[in-house]
Amino acid sequence: MPRRSRIDAPGALHHIIVRGIDRKSIFMDDVDKDIFLERLKNILTDSATLCFAWALIPNHFHLLLRTGSAPISIVMKRLLTGHAIYFNRKHRRAGHLFQNRYKSILCQEDAYLLELVRYIHLNPIRAKIVADLKFLDKYTYSGHAAIMGRKKNDWQDTDYVLKLFNTRLSLARRRYREYVKKGISVGKRPDLIGGGLVRSAGGWDALKGLRKIKAYMKGDERILGDSDFVETVLKVSQDKFDRNYLLKARGYDFNTVVDRVAEVLGVNRAEVLSSGRQPHRVQARSLVCFWASREHSKPISKPW
Repeated sequence: MPRRSRIDAPGALHHIIVRGIDRKSIFMDDVDKDIFLERLKNILTDSATLCFAWALIPNHFHLLLRTGSAPISIVMKRLLTGHAIYFNRKHRRAGHLFQNRYKSILCQEDAYLLELVRYIHLNPIRAKIVADLKFLDKYTYSGHAAIMGRKKNDWQDTDYVLKLFNTRLSLARRRYREYVKKGISVGKRPDLIGGGLVRSAGGWDALKGLRKIKAYMKGDERILGDSDFVETVLKVSQDKFDRNYLLKARGYDFNTVVDRVAEVLGVNRAEVLSSGRQPHRVQARSLVCFWASREHSKPISKPW
């Protein structure tokens, strides 16, 4: 059975989970983690992708991202390819570093953003990397410390999360920490990371309750949300497929996208495809990646 395509849209919220092949480590030391975070910072900045939560564990990592000017698939391809090349070269290994495809779950923001921030940031405690919340407050390799003001990550949107608790910074941090603390006793949350229909219903208990009143929900393993949200996302996804098919039938291709970007931004075609980190070139490349993937479902092999 062919694997289903990823679902994405501008502004969409994604919970990303990446695991090492055979559960092996993808970070051998702090240097590996620091280089990974520097790469993540550059990619998120280039693509205007927002990050609300993250955690690095030796054999996997979690990210909570909002799609910016480039699709999440492009962001992740750059991140994972870059890290795999670096890791294999440094540790003198060959072959795949990651287990299958990364998991990307498009999430209903109102219902799940804070749940996911808490779940992701508690990973180091669940993995027994840090002993308790006091140590997590200053742990370098989780976004929790940045929200608490103990670390500074310019690429992490801590303000957005804190304002959901209070507009006053000190009170917001106190309430956020209390919220995280309450999640420690909950333990693992399989309803947040897998299960399709089960997850969409809010877990097995909720699903059993719905069955008793003969209420049924539509589920999809790529989506975390209630029935209406799942239905809407799947409808939009189908509309996107139909639009991609129509554009391809009319002869639109990658070169058409490049020409259109050059026209919109008022630059020549050579500038769009050129390398360099100048703001206008970064903007042009990001827009090409976004349009090519959104309108044509076409992965980009960068010519720059």
